Amino acid sequence: MKTGPQKYPGATTGAHWYQGKVGGSPMESNVGVLHTTEGWTVPGYRSGADAPNFTALPDIKAKKLRWYQHFDFDVSSRALVNLRGGVETNTLNAVQVELVGTCDERHAATWSGKKAGVDYLFWPDAPDWALAELAKFVRWAHDQHGLKMQSTVTWKAYKKGQVGGSYGANGVRLSGSAWTGYYGWLGHQHVPENAHGDPGNIAFARVLEHARGTTTAERYTVRAGDTLWSIAVSKLGDGARWREIADLNHLRDADDISVGTKLTLPKK
Repeated sequence: MKTGPQKYPGATTGAHWYQGKVGGSPMESNVGVLHTTEGWTVPGYRSGADAPNFTALPDIKAKKLRWYQHFDFDVSSRALVNLRGGVETNTLNAVQVELVGTCDERHAATWSGKKAGVDYLFWPDAPDWALAELAKFVRWAHDQHGLKMQSTVTWKAYKKGQVGGSYGANGVRLSGSAWTGYYGWLGHQHVPENAHGDPGNIAFARVLEHARGTTTAERYTVRAGDTLWSIAVSKLGDGARWREIADLNHLRDADDISVGTKLTLPKK
């Protein structure tokens, strides 16, 4: 059963529309699943054979997400492992969104000569504008389709091949019964019958704040190599604003910030 508007306003279809090529079953979506593409362009999805419902491509210069739609909102897509005779994943009321970029910590700063935050997004450290853009879709899905603005799961860091990461049997993947009874938002890492760990530890709580209109000041966790100047450049777009960060966080020595420190950032 399909109710409500099936096309996300402003989304591109055209050559990216696969519903007429590979079909899909009507459904009433009650869960949203986020993926990351692990690339920096819109994938071909094997001509739709592996496509989600939507792909969001960051336009970093414009601070916008450019949306591409491949199936109606309430039509099953194909980006999940869906075992024959299993609990049903692709076809059980799950609208799927691929975020172009990566959640792999190996690409947190650079990737094949490209720079995170400039040429692509490392989604676990996505800038607030990107989370706010994603929140617009989350809000629309709620307002138009009743998809609950909630997520009651833990979003784990990717750490592929390492103990404690989100890949494989990660401790947060839902059981079949939990999956079939879930309402709200999940990541690929939470879906049964699947092993992938994307989208990592994306700040989905912040996405929900934006979607609900309850945002507070943005927070940033200091990483190795950071300076107040580099943080001001990457998060505020102006290195000279490092003094505002120092004043806001009552830092006596602007050169003495340790890894793991959580900083409150001024408004952009």
